[in-house]
Amino acid sequence: MRGAMIGLGAALIDRFDWMLQVLGAILLLTGLKMIFVGDKPPDPEKNVVIRTARSLFPVTGEFSGQKFFVLANGRTALTPLALVLLMVETTDLLFAVDSIPAIFAVTKKPFIVFTSNVFAILGLRSLYFVLAGAIGYFRYLKVGLSLVLCFIGTKMLLGAWDIDLPITISLAVVASIILTSIVFSVIVARREQSAVRKTKDDSEPDWP
Repeated sequence: MRGAMIGLGAALIDRFDWMLQVLGAILLLTGLKMIFVGDKPPDPEKNVVIRTARSLFPVTGEFSGQKFFVLANGRTALTPLALVLLMVETTDLLFAVDSIPAIFAVTKKPFIVFTSNVFAILGLRSLYFVLAGAIGYFRYLKVGLSLVLCFIGTKMLLGAWDIDLPITISLAVVASIILTSIVFSVIVARREQSAVRKTKDDSEPDWP
C-alpha cells in the first residue's frame, strides 16, 4: 500500500508541479491539528474498511487460532483476528499520509522515498515502545514533532514562490526543534520533581 501511494505521489508530482504544494498543505494542517486538537484513539466502529468488511462478510464472535476466515453456517466468515489486521493496516496507511509527503519535501526520487520507508518500517518500528516511553517522559516532544511537520509543510508551500531552503538549513531547523523540545521537557520535569520533593519535605513534621 505504501508502494502504491509512493508511485501515485511520484507520478502526480512529475505531472503537476502544484502537487508539492498540496502535500505541503496536508503536512501543515496535520501539524496544526496535532498541536491544537491532539490525537484521538482510533475507533474501530468508525473505520470505513472494517464497516465495509462487516457488511460483506459475517464475523464470528471468537478467535479461531491464527485463521482469518472460517466457515460458519455454510458461509465464509471473518474472525476477529481479520478485523484486527484490517484495523492495523488501515491505521498504518493513515500514518503514511504524513510520512510520505514529508520525504517528498527532501527528494523527488521515488527509489529513495520507497527505500526510506522500507528502512523506517524495518528499523524504527522495532523501537516503538522506546519512542512511546520517550513521548511519555519528554512531554513536549510531541509538540516538537508537530512543529516539524508545520515547518516541512511551510517549506513545500514556499516552493510556489520559487523559495527553496537548502537541505542543510532544513535539517538544522528540524534538529533544533526536536532538541529544544527534549531539553525543555527535561527542565520542566526536573522543576516539577524538585517542587514535589520540597512540598513533601515541608509537610513532614519536625520531631524534637
